[in-house]
Formats: sequence, structure tokens, C-alpha cells
Amino acid sequence: MSRIDTTMTGLKQQGRKALIPYLMAGFPEPAHTLSLMHALVKGGADIIELGVPFSDPMADGPVIQKAGEAALRHGVGMGEVLAMVREFRATDTATPIVLMGYANPVENYNLKHGANRFVKDAAAAGVDGVLIVDYPPEECVDFAAALRAHQMDLIFLLAPTSTDKRMQQVADVASGYVYYVSLKGVTGSGALDTDEVQAMLPRIRKHVHIPVGVGFGIRDAATAKTIGKVADAVVIGSKLLQLIEAAPAGKAADEARLFMHGIRQALDSV
Repeated sequence: MSRIDTTMTGLKQQGRKALIPYLMAGFPEPAHTLSLMHALVKGGADIIELGVPFSDPMADGPVIQKAGEAALRHGVGMGEVLAMVREFRATDTATPIVLMGYANPVENYNLKHGANRFVKDAAAAGVDGVLIVDYPPEECVDFAAALRAHQMDLIFLLAPTSTDKRMQQVADVASGYVYYVSLKGVTGSGALDTDEVQAMLPRIRKHVHIPVGVGFGIRDAATAKTIGKVADAVVIGSKLLQLIEAAPAGKAADEARLFMHGIRQALDSV
């Protein structure tokens, strides 16, 4: 059983929903990432999605794009991200870490370090799951098996436009949880249609029998609470990054912790 499975199972037994913040590794400065990760956990985060910077993030809106560009300017790549996870694991062995990003950094890492080294090195660093936006499920059977052999999960996105066939393809290879993208657009765009989410989740669960998280468009405690009534997990990214960027010098970790605490209280009231 992976660390994600253990966390999700424990939350379900408690009647609670998972809170999953997204943090861009290396933003606003590489030295800040570790303190931000720990602050999110102190605020009530159950799983952390750690973004891997990439120059052409097709699914990300301006907030996450800007964060990724800042991280790239600081020289943060896959190797640096794995080092951050290793450092986090030195003092936190319980909180699952999911790397979220794109195929290019993974493939490039393997080209530099050897075939299949990403899976081995991610496992050694303490990574628990991987979400690669542009890896289609039908081409990921071997990759998913390699991850599972190292107690890591392969997580996929589903969207409002996903067909029943696509949902089943995802269900065949996904583990840990599935991430439902609640908007027809990039991260941080548009207004969340909670009625649409409530109508879509039963369709997804006809095919997917692992937890379903919902993200894109969740920006405050009220929206998180509404989504938490129907989803197994709530994912928050763009709003958190905006708060971190706007925080006074030296206060980003405190702002992140307080924001998480408010969302955690809202979810626990469901």
C-alpha cells in the first residue's frame, strides 16, 4: 500500500476529505520550498502536489506559468525537485508528495541519468505519486507498473469533456486518486460550476473506484466546502501561489499555513 493509499484510507475512516495544495518547487525562491511544504502540513494539508517547473506548461494559467518561470530562472529542474523531496523526508515521513508536471522533464531526466532512472530516483527521494499532464493512459501501462513496483502511484486528470471510454482507460491504470479538472480551461481560469461538478462525479465513479479529487477554480473555504461534500479531495493551486507571492518578506510560510488552516476547517465541517 502506498503512502497515498494509507492517507486516503485513514481520512475515509474518519469521515474526512483530503486537502491537497499545489506548490511550485523553487517558487518564489528555491530556499523557500521546504519551509512552505512544512507550513502547508502544519495548516492541515494531507498531500502536497509539488510542481516540476517546465517552460511550456500547456494546462497551466498565468499564475502557475509565472511561478514556473521564476523557478526555472533559479535553475530548478527535476534533480533539484528530487533533492527538495529528500530534504522534506528527513523530518516528515508521513505526508505524501505527488510530483505534478509534464513529460519533458521526466524524459530528459532519463536521457541524462539512464533508462528508468526517474522512477528509481523518485522512489529513493521519497516521492509517492506522479501526475504527468501529457502522458495519456493508454501509453502508460508499463510506467504505471514501474511506479507501483516502487510503492508510487500514477495519477491522471479527467475533465468535463472526458468520455466514458476515457474514464475507463484512466481507471485501468490509475492509482492513488484521480484528479478531476472542474473547468474547461487552464488553471486559475473561469468560475467554478459546482452544480456541474456534482453531476459529473457520479459518472466518474461508475468507472473509477479510487478517490476522486477536484481542482481548478477552488479559491476559498466556501467553495472548498461545497466541493468537499461530493469529492474525496480538494486541490488548491493558483490562489495559494498568489498568496505566497503577495506575502510580506519572510511571511510566506505563515500566510500559507493560515490559508490551509481556513480550508481545513471548512472541509472538516462537511
